[in-house]
Amino acid sequence: MKEQKNIQINFWETDSWDALAEQDVSLLKHAVFASKGAYAPYSNFKVGASVLLEDNEIVVGSNQENIAYPSGLCAERVTLFSASANYPNVKIKTLAIYAESATNEDGQLSPCGSCRQVMQEYEAKQEDQIRVLLMNSDFKVWEFKSCADLLPLAFKFNPLKKLK
Repeated sequence: MKEQKNIQINFWETDSWDALAEQDVSLLKHAVFASKGAYAPYSNFKVGASVLLEDNEIVVGSNQENIAYPSGLCAERVTLFSASANYPNVKIKTLAIYAESATNEDGQLSPCGSCRQVMQEYEAKQEDQIRVLLMNSDFKVWEFKSCADLLPLAFKFNPLKKLK
């Protein structure tokens, strides 16, 4: 017997700064600022990201391309890796991502699959959700309550939990 199943993804959308919390506006502004440091001479696709940590520290990053593809890194991974390296025991509360260009026809920004998997890994590592804010150059914002909403069928494997 074959049965159809559905996966539903819920998110909020706004194009009004007034609909956002002050802290979210600040985080998105940090992501926009970070995009100015992007090194994207090949794609000209400049992306900035920022994370808000549990202790209210903000960490930023931008995409860094390299002529020897795939040696570069997306802004999301640069930012998450930097936060983890510099604040290894501090939980990530929110990840904000900004791109000067949209990645979908409807103008919605969408992290790549590798970034989604890394985002999911950090949620699993800290055993807590990470909110995600996506903003395009039209300042339209999509808010997700969890990285899992962007990758509902993420690869999950943690053999180290068996050792605890």
